[in-house]
Amino acid sequence: MKIFHYLGFRLFLGIAVIMSIGTAIFVSIAVDWQTKKLLDNSTRFAADMSDVIERSMRYSMLLNRREDVDQIMKTVGNEERIAGIRIYNKKGVVTYSTQESEIGKNVNMSAEACNACHAGPRPLQPDSKLLTRIFDSPKGYRTMGIITPIRNEARCSSSDCHAHDSAQTVLGILDVMIPLKDVDANIAELRRAQIVGSVFLVIVLVGFVVTFIWREVTIPVKKLAVGTSELERGNLSHRINISNSDEIGALAASFNRMAQELQRARMELTTWAQTLEKRVSEKTDELRRAQKHMVQIEKMVSLGTLAATVAHELNNPLEGILTYAKLLRKKIDAGIPSGEAAKEMSGELGLIADETARCGNIVKNLLLFSREKVGEFKDADVRSVIMQSLKLIEHHMQIHNIIVEANLGSEPAILFCDAHQLEEALLALEINAVEAMGSGGTFAVTVREIGHLNSIQITLRDTGSGIHEEDLPHIFEPFYTTKKDGKGTGLGLSVVYGIIDRHGGTVTVDTQVNTGTTFTITLPKHAVQQDAQESTEG
Repeated sequence: MKIFHYLGFRLFLGIAVIMSIGTAIFVSIAVDWQTKKLLDNSTRFAADMSDVIERSMRYSMLLNRREDVDQIMKTVGNEERIAGIRIYNKKGVVTYSTQESEIGKNVNMSAEACNACHAGPRPLQPDSKLLTRIFDSPKGYRTMGIITPIRNEARCSSSDCHAHDSAQTVLGILDVMIPLKDVDANIAELRRAQIVGSVFLVIVLVGFVVTFIWREVTIPVKKLAVGTSELERGNLSHRINISNSDEIGALAASFNRMAQELQRARMELTTWAQTLEKRVSEKTDELRRAQKHMVQIEKMVSLGTLAATVAHELNNPLEGILTYAKLLRKKIDAGIPSGEAAKEMSGELGLIADETARCGNIVKNLLLFSREKVGEFKDADVRSVIMQSLKLIEHHMQIHNIIVEANLGSEPAILFCDAHQLEEALLALEINAVEAMGSGGTFAVTVREIGHLNSIQITLRDTGSGIHEEDLPHIFEPFYTTKKDGKGTGLGLSVVYGIIDRHGGTVTVDTQVNTGTTFTITLPKHAVQQDAQESTEG
């Protein structure tokens, strides 16, 4: 039961049990002692009464006045405190009795009181205490009987009316019976009084103990428990109001000091936290300003590098265009050419057109690379986007004897994307694959869904020349190209990386020289368009 978990109840229960057992033992001993005293008093009274009766009848018995003896016995026997008197001889024959029906009858010589004298071969001279007996009266109460020997005195043996041998010590037995009704009533009353008194005493003491435990133990302990609970919940301002000067009071005072110290420590920690937060905020602002400054510096450095690279990339084709334009102008000034000269001029014009287209591609890829805002996002079937890109380069692949293997699956692969941008990225990878395979090979494209990532994966694999290990870390950097003789701008893979990144995806490469290259694009199905914000800081 839950009540047994309380210290006060267990303490009260233990004290109550000990007090009850102790009181019961004390009452039992006291009642037994007082009962013995009452019985001893009754025994003395019976002995005194028997002696008085024996002395009262001695003179009449010396004179052999039976009527006087009988009258004395009847007179005394009528007393309320006398239950009966009788005299019997050594053989147990009743000669005198207050109850005439007993006269002439034999008494039980084997009774407990008789055994005191007749248990051995010769009669003894026992203590008077051994000559008492207690038995139940037919009237329903206990009776004490005391036996007094009538001894043969010199006057008795020498009397004219008696013919007793002087060697005979006992002439008869006087048996006086005292009712114990009042004694038993007193004992019962005493027992009741002792029990009632002890119960009252136990109730009073238990009440005092309960009050003491409740005031001095239960209430303070409960306050300590409440204080501990409040402290556990973080209420450090709670204090225990116990003014006792005992151990519990000392414990409460110690608790209050501990709570005060914890509250002070918390305030210090809060102050330090606020100060630290303020300093962190200040340092964060400083770092942010420093970062902005560094970004600005990096932008300027990147802008300078970009400007130098673009100038270099554009300078080569523009120089060729300028050279051939001057040469054609001289030829035209010399006269309108014909024949072989006209054919040579046509070739030179073709070179001018190619170099001009090269300049346009450089500018176009720069625009794609720097474009931070993608087009319209909507659901599109990736399979259709791939098929459209393959269709645009189909003729180019046929010329180079490249076999296309498209494993696009039978179910639509819906992706939230900018289909036109995704098509440009795929087309750039496909063109790189054609250029890597040269005069023939196999190009395989695969689409599959990754359920646990909620993504679509596109794999493009070629059997071309592969990428050298030293070039692999730089393939997505702007203007980095492995193509010789100025055939590449170095912006194709950078454009691919930017488009995939703006779609929230990733692009990885696995390559082996003279074996082939595999590009793996992973795109989330529900990518959210993120528009880059152009910086206006300068």
